[in-house]
Amino acid sequence: DFGHSSELAFVVEPSDDIAVQEQPLILYCQVEGIQPITITWRKNGVMILDSENAFMLANGSLYVSRFQRVRGDGSSDEGEYDCMAQNHYGLVVSRKAKIQAATMSDFHIHPQNAVVEEGGVARFQCQIHGLPEPVILWHKNSMPVNTDNERYTLLPKGVLQITGLRAEDSGIFHCVATNIANVKFSREARLTVSGSHSTVYKDPMILVGPENLTLTVHQTAVLECIATGNPRPIVSWSRLDGRPIGVEGIQVLGTGNLMISDLTVQHSGIYVCAANKPGTRVRRTAQGSLVVQAPAEFVQHPQSISRPVGTTAIFTCVAQGEPPPQITWLRNGQILETSDHIKLKNNNSTLSIYGINQADEAIYQCLAENSAGSTQASARLTVLWADGLPSPPQGVRAETVSATTIQVSWEKPLQNTKEIIGYVLHIRKAADPVEMEYQEAVSKSTFQQLVTDLEPSTSYSFYIKAYTSRGASKASEVTVVSTLGEVPAMPSLFIKVINSTTVQATWEPSIKLGQHKGFKLYYRKVHLSQYTGPVLLASNVTAYNITHLDASVVYEVKLLAYNQHGDGNSTVRFVSLRETVERTVLNPPCDCMKDEQNNKTSTTGIIIGIHIGVTCIIFCILFLMFGYRGRLLMCKNVQEQLSTPQIPRSQRSATGLVLNGATRRDRDDRDLNGKQLDMNELERLFPASPSQEQQEKGVTSAHSPSALHDETQISTLPLDEFSIIEEQPDPLPKNPHGSSPAAPAPNHGPANEG
Repeated sequence: DFGHSSELAFVVEPSDDIAVQEQPLILYCQVEGIQPITITWRKNGVMILDSENAFMLANGSLYVSRFQRVRGDGSSDEGEYDCMAQNHYGLVVSRKAKIQAATMSDFHIHPQNAVVEEGGVARFQCQIHGLPEPVILWHKNSMPVNTDNERYTLLPKGVLQITGLRAEDSGIFHCVATNIANVKFSREARLTVSGSHSTVYKDPMILVGPENLTLTVHQTAVLECIATGNPRPIVSWSRLDGRPIGVEGIQVLGTGNLMISDLTVQHSGIYVCAANKPGTRVRRTAQGSLVVQAPAEFVQHPQSISRPVGTTAIFTCVAQGEPPPQITWLRNGQILETSDHIKLKNNNSTLSIYGINQADEAIYQCLAENSAGSTQASARLTVLWADGLPSPPQGVRAETVSATTIQVSWEKPLQNTKEIIGYVLHIRKAADPVEMEYQEAVSKSTFQQLVTDLEPSTSYSFYIKAYTSRGASKASEVTVVSTLGEVPAMPSLFIKVINSTTVQATWEPSIKLGQHKGFKLYYRKVHLSQYTGPVLLASNVTAYNITHLDASVVYEVKLLAYNQHGDGNSTVRFVSLRETVERTVLNPPCDCMKDEQNNKTSTTGIIIGIHIGVTCIIFCILFLMFGYRGRLLMCKNVQEQLSTPQIPRSQRSATGLVLNGATRRDRDDRDLNGKQLDMNELERLFPASPSQEQQEKGVTSAHSPSALHDETQISTLPLDEFSIIEEQPDPLPKNPHGSSPAAPAPNHGPANEG
C-alpha cells in the first residue's frame, strides 16, 4: 500500500467535526499491522487518560460521553485530537482532527424597512455567525416566502432579492437562522411598494456588488450583483485576468447573481460584475475576489526501505494544496531533529539519513498541513546488519603533501578481517554538508591513499570503512587536515597605447587566480636592468595607466598576483610608443574603425582592378580565338591599378621576363615606339591571315577544342600573374626609331602560351 508501512498503518483516522453541547462525540481510529498494537489518544499534544467523560473503545475509537465547550474547572473538550499506534516496529501518529463546539451568535445585521417604487428592486439582508454555518430562511407576513416565484431570489448568505416589484409584494419580512446548536429569529422589516412604474431615464447603478470570499474546494460560491436603472440594465460577469469563466457548474441566480458549484482551485480569481445600459456602452462595474483553498494531499508518498549499515537512506514525500502545505517529519511519533547525518532538503520534501546505523531503524512519518486541512503518510526504515562484520579500521592518519594533495593512511580492523574485500575512503570538505561527501575505493591490501585535486588552504575530513560481501564495518574515527596554501596563478595581461607617452595595462579577473590579495605592476626600459615598481593594486582593480613614458624606446611591462603565500608567476609584455596609433608588439588591440576604413579602401581598389582586368582579359581572349599573332596590346592601367611590383630592367632578358615558369615580353614597347596604340595600329601589327599564321607557326592544333579550352583557362589567371608571349616567326626589320627587334622566341605549343 502507498503512504504507509505494512508493519503498522492507519486504516481510519479521526476527522474534523462540530460537536453539540451536552451530546456524545465519537472520534474514530482504526489501525492495522503486526500485533501487539497499542493505541493511545492525545488532545493538543497531551495524553488523554480514560475517565468517566472520555475513554477509548475496544476498536480504538475515542468516546466523549457529554461534550462541553467549557467545563466547571475551566477546561474544554474543544481542541485538536490525534491517535497514536505503536508496536515493536515503531510508532505512528494520525492526522490532527479539529473538534469545535456547535454555536450560534445573535444577529448582527437585521433587515431594514424599505420603500421602493413599482418595477424597482428590493433587497433585505440578515447576517449571523454560527458553527456549523446557519441556514437562513425568509418569512413574509409570518409565512415562508414562496421560492417558486422567480422574482424572489434567496442567496445562501442571508440575502433576499425581489425584482420587478408589484403592489402585492408589500408586507412584513423577517428571517429565521437554524443550525444544530439553535434557532433564532431576526427583527421584522416592512416593504412598501409606492406609485406606478416610472419612465424617467436613470443611469445603470449597482446596488450591491460581489464580496471577497475564501472557500474550500467542492463548496459553492455565490457572488452577488444587483443593479437598477431605467431601462433595466443587463448584468454580465467576467474575470479580471481575461480567462473565461466557463459553463460547467456555473449558474445565474435571479437577474445577475453568479453561483459556482463544486469549486476548484482554478476558480480562484477576481470576478467583475458589469451593469450595461441596453444598446449603449454606458456601464458600471463592481468586483470581488474568490480564493479557493485545497487541503493538503500527497502527490508522492514515502516508501519503506531496507538499507545496510553505513549506507544512505532517502525518503521522498511530495504534497500539494492551496495554500502550499508545510511538511513536517516525525520519527516514531516525535518531531525529527536534523543533525550532521540527518538532512532535510527541497522544502522538507526529501529526508536523507547518511551513514545509517541500527539506532536509525524506525517508522518515519511525513505530515503535510495547510489552513484547509492536513494529511500524513508513513514509511519504515529497516537497517540490515550482519554478524561477523569487520570492526572499524584503526589508526587513521592524514598528512599534507602539497596545496592539492593529502595522503591518508590507516591500519586494518582488529576483528573479522578475513572476509574484507576492500576499503572505502570517505572525503569531504570540513565546511560542506554531509551530502557533499564523496568516496574512493581502495584494494584490501592497500593501507594508504593519495587524495589529489584538492583545493589549496582548505580543511578536509576523512574516515574509512572496511567492506565485505555481506556489508560494511562501522566508520573509523574522523580525521581533519588542511592542504597547503599556494601562490596565485599568472594573470592575463594586455597593453594598449593611449598616446605617445601613455600606455594602459589591463587584465582579466579569473577564478584561476585563486585567493589573492592584489597585484604588483612593474615596468622598465628594455635596455635598463632596474624596474620601476612595484605598483601595488587591489584585487578588484583590472586596469592601470602608465604615464610619462619615452616614445623613442621599447618598454617591458610585468604583472603578477600575490597572496599571503607569496608572489605568483608574472606575465610580461613589450610595447613601443614610436607611433601614436593604438598598436602593441605582442598583443595589438583591435582598432575597429581603422580596420574598417582600410577594408573599405582595399575593397574599392580590388573592385576597380577587377573591372579593368576583366576588360583586358575579354580583349585578349577574342584575339586568341581569332588566332591573331604578333604583339598584343598590354594594358598599363591594369598594372597601375593593381600596383603590381615592377621587376628591375636588369633582370629582363631579350626575349621577355620569366614569370611563374613562362616568358613575358618587355611591357615598355609602347614607350619605345613613342606613341599610343589604337585599333589602326592593331590592324597594322597583324596583317597576316589566320591560315598564313598557322602555316608560319607550324602548329595545326592551335584552334582545336582542347587548345581553345587551354587558352580560356590561361586567360582566367589572377591579373598580377597574367602575361602574353609575343610570337614572331620571322625577324622583323628595325623600326624607324632604331630599336632592335626582339630575339626569336622558342616555338611553344598552345599549352605553353601565356
